[in-house]
Amino acid sequence: MTALPLSNATLGQLPEEIARPTYDRSALTPGIVHIGLGNFHRAHQSWYLHRLMQQGLAQDWAIVGAGVRPYDAAMRDRLLAQDCLTTLIELSPDSARAEVVGAMVDYLPIEADNGALIAALSRPEIRIVALTVTEGGYYQDAVSGGFAADHPDMQHDILHPASPRTAFGAIAAALAHRRAAGHGPITVQSCDNLQGNGTITRQTVLGLARATDAALADWIDAQCSFPNSMVDCIVPATGPAEIARAASLGIADSAPVTHEPYRQWVTEDDFCAGRPDWDKVGAIFTDAVHEYETMKIRILNAGHQVIANAGELLSCATIADCMQDADISALFHKVQTEEIAPYVKAVPGIAPAQYVSLIAERFSNPAIRDTTRRVAFDGSSRHTGFILPILREALSAGGSVDGLALVEALWARMCAGTREDGSAIEANDPRWDELAIIARAAQDDPRSWLVQTGFYGSVSTEPRFVERFDVWLRMIWTQGARAALQSYGHP
Repeated sequence: MTALPLSNATLGQLPEEIARPTYDRSALTPGIVHIGLGNFHRAHQSWYLHRLMQQGLAQDWAIVGAGVRPYDAAMRDRLLAQDCLTTLIELSPDSARAEVVGAMVDYLPIEADNGALIAALSRPEIRIVALTVTEGGYYQDAVSGGFAADHPDMQHDILHPASPRTAFGAIAAALAHRRAAGHGPITVQSCDNLQGNGTITRQTVLGLARATDAALADWIDAQCSFPNSMVDCIVPATGPAEIARAASLGIADSAPVTHEPYRQWVTEDDFCAGRPDWDKVGAIFTDAVHEYETMKIRILNAGHQVIANAGELLSCATIADCMQDADISALFHKVQTEEIAPYVKAVPGIAPAQYVSLIAERFSNPAIRDTTRRVAFDGSSRHTGFILPILREALSAGGSVDGLALVEALWARMCAGTREDGSAIEANDPRWDELAIIARAAQDDPRSWLVQTGFYGSVSTEPRFVERFDVWLRMIWTQGARAALQSYGHP
């Protein structure tokens, strides 16, 4: 099959089994600027909007893409070359289905001072600015969870509010312009995997604004909306195999996205300047976002961290491979059942035990080539955000922490930078060099890993956790990760 270059001009020539926009893309007008045009956004928020547009709705809510890091320029070039269209390929265990999504209409230039982004956010027709900038990108203090005003990026934006380097600095600058011009507030919508993501986004934007203009901060606090939300869809990184898969379906797309046959979006209905009717295409508006996000973050996101480091050490290439490994799968099920699910409440339609089974099924989908390396990336943020809150709650409740201690020991061993077959694990954390030094020292003195109070805080002095961590890390170093897994799963 000849693969047609994806563009507006070729949409009508694509194979007939490939779904595509039925709306007039030239008639769309923007209402959303989205910062962070990675695979997740294009398979999730962009898809929900596209589905509305397919019904003839939300034609004035098209997305303008944006980025704040130099590496975003490559994605911009790829998407603009194909008229901002994206091929989504849904992968079930035994089938694949493709759809071209057209809700995005432009991608702003990537600039050091974010001038184009500030100008776009200042336009009166823009009513939502959304973000997918990773859970570690919100400038939270690692210990207190408060606004990290002393971070070099925040210090730069405080000293140079008209030429910020961060997304949050650009948002604050644009809100100052909107306030001065009388264009009104906008909704700032985080779509990252952070519990209370809207609350944290409010904290960062207000903290930055208050450091330069208290009156602006008061206006933002009173007028702008920061809805909390929970987002869910497993979306692997794109590489040559994904591009080749799109080509095999007849589409030459330089940035296709593969995804699982599951999506969920739960959000507070708190939009100060209007919103698309996403609930008409499956999104859930509710005041109970916290319960949904707790279930998802603790069982899915923490579940990823439960198995990813073991998978790296044992050379499992993908999350599905991890779930095929009997010892890693046993770790997942036992930790989930005994040490995570007890601290998760049911939500309408599903109990924690049912959700554990759903996640196990989703993780086991062999068609989703979600690499263990991708899931293990930035453990310093993901363990802090996903695992340690459960650990603290379990300790407070007097519950078992044996499996969670093993999970932390596996992370400490993984950060030493070698797999058990002797191969090297390439740098996979913003703090990798520092972590590697401490991880190697912990081979002889496991408790030296826990001295990292920026991660562990008071947990580092909890005897029940510390003792089991010490036992597990010593066993992993002396007998191997598999022996530790088998000891835990089959004591």
